[in-house]
Amino acid sequence: MKKIIVFGLSLGLIGGLAGCGSDSTDSANSSTSQTTSQSSQSQASSERSNQSFKVSADEAIKAYQEAYPDSDITSLELESSLGKYVYKIEGVDDEKEYEMTVNADTKDVSKEREETLDADDKDGAKRKEDKLELDKLLSVEKVSDLAVEHVGKGEATEWSLDKELGTTYWEVKVKDGQKETDVKVDAQSGKILESETDDQ
Repeated sequence: MKKIIVFGLSLGLIGGLAGCGSDSTDSANSSTSQTTSQSSQSQASSERSNQSFKVSADEAIKAYQEAYPDSDITSLELESSLGKYVYKIEGVDDEKEYEMTVNADTKDVSKEREETLDADDKDGAKRKEDKLELDKLLSVEKVSDLAVEHVGKGEATEWSLDKELGTTYWEVKVKDGQKETDVKVDAQSGKILESETDDQ
């Protein structure tokens, strides 16, 4: 009788230990999967563009407005040119179209073009149609984060500010290896309007 009780207790003890071992294995597996999940999330966020520029889009816009105070901006691009990033800004008044560049690191300004508008675009026609909404404009850094987050990973490399159907938006090019995605982001609200991926 004692042997049966001892044998029963031994089986119960072994079963209990096996259960504990299983729990600790499950716990270890759970801990490992949590760590893997956390590291993949931090890797994705570290792959987001941390591109920043000494001269903000707002500062480049202000430089343009000081040079051409009676005109409205119709487009703005931030792109790499000869190894440095520059803002290329275009604008119009009732008679002329203007273009200038602002170095994104030094704020050096160069006026590149000034020409008379076509008859169809004069007297405020082009100005009214293409004028960008610049109030409460999201920064390049903010729209970069939004675009990269939307794509999942990669780096923002080019930016342009345009207008379509009355909405001013940033178009951000996100590169991930050979894949390029153009993401349109509402310039004021940050809402993703559209994205298009091109595998090269």
